[in-house]
Amino acid sequence: MVFRIAQFLVGIYLKVFYPTKIVGKKNIPKGAAILSCNHTSNFDAILIATNTWEKKYYLTKKEWFKNKLIGWFMKKIGCIKIDRQSTDITAVKNCLKVLKDGKKLFIFPEGTRNKSEDLSLGQVKQGVSMFAIKAKVPVVPMYISSRPKFCHRTIITVGEPFELSEFYGQKTNEEVLEKASEIVAENMKSLQEQVVLADAEKKARKRKKDMKKAQQ
Repeated sequence: MVFRIAQFLVGIYLKVFYPTKIVGKKNIPKGAAILSCNHTSNFDAILIATNTWEKKYYLTKKEWFKNKLIGWFMKKIGCIKIDRQSTDITAVKNCLKVLKDGKKLFIFPEGTRNKSEDLSLGQVKQGVSMFAIKAKVPVVPMYISSRPKFCHRTIITVGEPFELSEFYGQKTNEEVLEKASEIVAENMKSLQEQVVLADAEKKARKRKKDMKKAQQ
């Protein structure tokens, strides 16, 4: 109930001042899955939560839970507290429970906001691959094309899900996680390249159309 109320109220504000279009929403499968997305701003998770109906669970740094009231609210809307400075076993167990319960886990595999100008994907950490292998669930790559800006539309593209099934049943040691994380990174970079290429082609068609109009 708390999540739905927050989703509705916050969604109204964001739809007006931070309009968002999600492309490829049909690629999000039913049941358990990991949504793996690049990280551009503090608005990223909120925009996705308010523009897709199903409740998702988000790894959130422990600093957000210092205040008891805010911490309570964060838990209610699906945030999972994690200590990024150490191996947080409790957070790992909570994430695996979410997936085993058939729900969706949302992760920014870069671990922090990407500050590069072209939003090129940073180093992909091993969390996505570890959870995907242990829970045997698909990974859904996502790409945010630009940093959310006031009164500017944000486009979020959802790619086709893939599985790390070749690693199922194996011990998640450093070598396995490194190889699996490379596959995660490759899929995310491929999606980004597709989006950038499609956007460039769209702009080229528009320029060509504008030139024809100017010549008439």
